[in-house]
Amino acid sequence: MNFKRYGRPAVIAVAAALALSSCAANETSGPASSGDSAESGTLSGTINGAGSSAQSAAQEAWIAAFQTSNPNVTINYDPTGSGAGRETFIGGGSDFAGSDSFLKDEELAGSFESCAPDAKAVDLPVYISPIAVIFNLDGVEELNLDATTLAKIFKGDITTWNDPAIAALNEKAALPDTAITAVHRSDDSGTTKNFTDYLNQNAAEVWTEEPGDPFPYQSGEGAQGTSGVVDAVSNGVGTIGYADASRAGDLGVAKIKVGDTFVEYTAEAAAAVVEDSPLVEGRDAKDRAIALDRKTTDATHYPLVLVSYALVCTEYADPAKAELVKAYVGYMVSAEGQAEAAKFAGAAPMTTGLQDQVQEVLASVK
Repeated sequence: MNFKRYGRPAVIAVAAALALSSCAANETSGPASSGDSAESGTLSGTINGAGSSAQSAAQEAWIAAFQTSNPNVTINYDPTGSGAGRETFIGGGSDFAGSDSFLKDEELAGSFESCAPDAKAVDLPVYISPIAVIFNLDGVEELNLDATTLAKIFKGDITTWNDPAIAALNEKAALPDTAITAVHRSDDSGTTKNFTDYLNQNAAEVWTEEPGDPFPYQSGEGAQGTSGVVDAVSNGVGTIGYADASRAGDLGVAKIKVGDTFVEYTAEAAAAVVEDSPLVEGRDAKDRAIALDRKTTDATHYPLVLVSYALVCTEYADPAKAELVKAYVGYMVSAEGQAEAAKFAGAAPMTTGLQDQVQEVLASVK
């Protein structure tokens, strides 16, 4: 969806679609507990969010808990993908967005229709997760890949599973001559941006395109959303893809090379990368966008990780929306909210220090 092309009528239509699409999330049988940010029970009203499909399971858990504590609040979240979510938020069709990539400089330079005049949006981390390299290959349960080989697979330079480059990393595996089908996101996706950022930083001689939400090469097979990628890999033959680790299910998951070691993902290893990475330079002091260290050689770190953000206004045109967004996003990043995301979505809990930073920014939202 491109609101720059379709204009305000499309924004209104999407806002209506958000309300209709919320039923499944609002009726989920997920957790019923509440966190410190959700305990007052005095809030009322409706807020709409859209974006990251990687956040989908966490959003279901967060919404269930928050609405249990605040029965007069309705929260709608439509997991349309990060790119579509940002456009919806920018166009005024939602009150916050979920995005697996932080706002671009050109997006920050524009206006945000839900925000007060001259107010801007900021990126607030709410969800940390490894990105799993998922595969479906008969007879192969374990797979090692380094960044260069992974880049060649998704670029289309390596086309069969018994290619010498893959075989050299998997000496004990009986690799078949099956053709590789590399599945990527067909929609604009922050997961794609994180995945391609990892490849660009670690295999720049192969992956020459800059990281971005659209997949950059005309190779492989495209699929819509996280669910689409997982379904395509699950139902295909000789398939490989990338997805939020919470959605890997029973699929094979490759280990990636970090330093001299092949590392499998864990929540702890993903959180360690975030903890040791700096903020993006040159942004508003309230913005918490993180420049992830993809080149680490520390085998206790898993650098193929995404930080998913809540995009919120520093000041809202409607103060009632500001109150609800502050409370709900505050719950997401509370200790209990992070525990819910870990339990129901396999997320890596944010450190107390990062939680406190986000809460401090939220306290200033009006």
